[in-house]
Amino acid sequence: MDDVRRFLIDNVLTSEKDTLPPEVESALQIIRRDRVEKPVIYVSSGSCSIIAGAVRTIEALRSYLEETGLDAELVMTGCFAPMNYEPMVCIQIPGKNRLVFRNITEEKVDNLLNAVLHNDLPEEDLVGQTGALGFETWHGISFLDEHPWFSLQKRVVMSNGGCGDPESINEYIARGGYHTFLKTVRHYTPEEVCNIIEKSGLRGRSGGGYPTGIKWKHALGTPASLRYMICNARESDPGGYTDRALMESDPHRLVEGIAIAAYAAGVSTAYIYARAGSENPVRLVRSAIAQAREYGLIGHNVYSSGFNLEINVFVEAGAYVCGEETALISSIEGKRGMPEVKPPFPTTSGLFGKPTVINNVETLMNVPVIMMRGPEWFRTIGTEGSSGTKVFSISGRARLAGIVEVEMGTPLRKIVEAIAGGIRDGREFKALQLGGSFGSFITETNLDTPVDYEELKKAGTVMGSGSFVLIDETVCIVEMVRYYIDIMHRESCGKCIPCREGTGRMTEILHDIVRRPSAEESGTTLERFKGVMQLETIASVMKETSLCGLGQNAPNPFLSAISVFREEFEEHIFDRRCRANVCKGLRIFTIDVEKCTGCTLCASKCPVNAIYGTRLNPYFIVEDKCTGCGACHEVCKFSAITYK
Repeated sequence: MDDVRRFLIDNVLTSEKDTLPPEVESALQIIRRDRVEKPVIYVSSGSCSIIAGAVRTIEALRSYLEETGLDAELVMTGCFAPMNYEPMVCIQIPGKNRLVFRNITEEKVDNLLNAVLHNDLPEEDLVGQTGALGFETWHGISFLDEHPWFSLQKRVVMSNGGCGDPESINEYIARGGYHTFLKTVRHYTPEEVCNIIEKSGLRGRSGGGYPTGIKWKHALGTPASLRYMICNARESDPGGYTDRALMESDPHRLVEGIAIAAYAAGVSTAYIYARAGSENPVRLVRSAIAQAREYGLIGHNVYSSGFNLEINVFVEAGAYVCGEETALISSIEGKRGMPEVKPPFPTTSGLFGKPTVINNVETLMNVPVIMMRGPEWFRTIGTEGSSGTKVFSISGRARLAGIVEVEMGTPLRKIVEAIAGGIRDGREFKALQLGGSFGSFITETNLDTPVDYEELKKAGTVMGSGSFVLIDETVCIVEMVRYYIDIMHRESCGKCIPCREGTGRMTEILHDIVRRPSAEESGTTLERFKGVMQLETIASVMKETSLCGLGQNAPNPFLSAISVFREEFEEHIFDRRCRANVCKGLRIFTIDVEKCTGCTLCASKCPVNAIYGTRLNPYFIVEDKCTGCGACHEVCKFSAITYK
């Protein structure tokens, strides 16, 4: 290992040549496994893979290699394909293209390896082949880049995803990693780096899309004895998992991006603020930091450049509001995570009262490639006001779900229909919820809106962290809005009254909408309708007077939904009907006496004892006691129980 490290440092990291000698490039091909001398088996091992059973698949692969004595290498990679395909297994035979297989559970391992090693490929689980020039192709098998999921993406941030071992710094350096960082600290001043990033048009890949280069300049231009940088990896939106996937697939690129950004902003201490419960990405990032320190890329006087840098990983306690930058800063300082009034902004007075730059994971992972290929190249991707690419996490009712990276300017319809494959099970598209808990609903009318900060703003939504949730007709919009508002209420820090009381009151009102009142008295009915009429007023006041982004944006899902799905709200309020039959509190169950055999199964399963009768005679449901849970409907074997 020391020999490999010395070779990479002498011939790659510290090399001033634009083109490496043939013998060096040949050695790098072996390190990054472009050429292999024995079979290599790659297994995706990110969080989505682990959930799908990748750990058991890996154990089965190791058992196979031990039992057969096959001399092969087993490599864990990050996720790079649809989650529906997990666990993914790629097999590379010397001299041939790499084969990609999907849904390889532990019981499929033996048959898969036996088949591939004897050139008898199982077509059922085969996705395609991929490789470089000079390798023998597998006849009759399509290439991976012909699959819509891959062919319609433009991978810049995710270019290394699934290629190799994310825990190997040697592989990252062999692909050109960290060379850009050392070149930056040797040949550019911090001001020049800020100018390059500003010229590239890179904007924050979360929130409102503030220009990254300008933010760095603000911090650099603020007189201070010490400055800090924070990578905000606290991803908390339901349906959002881009940061987690990026850290698991390419943690060294994040470390390099932080290092370049820290140099540009005059920072010597950086923090990665990670979400509680994200053990796997935290482990990988900590490993990457430790390896970078071993190679002298982090620490004191990095490669005699005069630049000092320390990177720490801080795991938060689990509060949603800590995604807000001032609450995040308070959390690192050991205080309760609560937002503060701005200005001053963190670039002026942030962590420990010092100028602080805060960027999210995706933003920082764009930095190394911009410094390597130049701002002009980055400007050629995307639109005039939104350059580069955007990473989205597709979830919900999509036929294919997972992480995708598309060029800015790509129509939302293309992502929904071509990349994600539309709505699964042949159902109808209802809406797209973009931007996480603070996002808005996009219907068929606005589905041709391009991925662009300004265009999305015109459409009444935001890019946010890239949460992309597809909704079909089986989803109740009212219940979905209630769910989001309830999250905001529980996660509110309680510091400001509009957010604390506003989210609470909106939750109460929405909860009343999705269930039948316990009493039909005129007073309670009038109170219920008065509450409904207050919803839009409460939402407006919250947006105008809340202290931080949580309270200001919490009403967004409701305001968006009421503007395009008002009819569904009115059905819940006036007709007490949920067209998707999701709101259990509005369902009325009845028993057909002609079909009921009196088997007593429904009565025994009712959690509130609302079903009465005599065995072998028809039973009946007491409507006032019934909660609409549907347990009786699920267990009835004679289709005697119906609901409306």
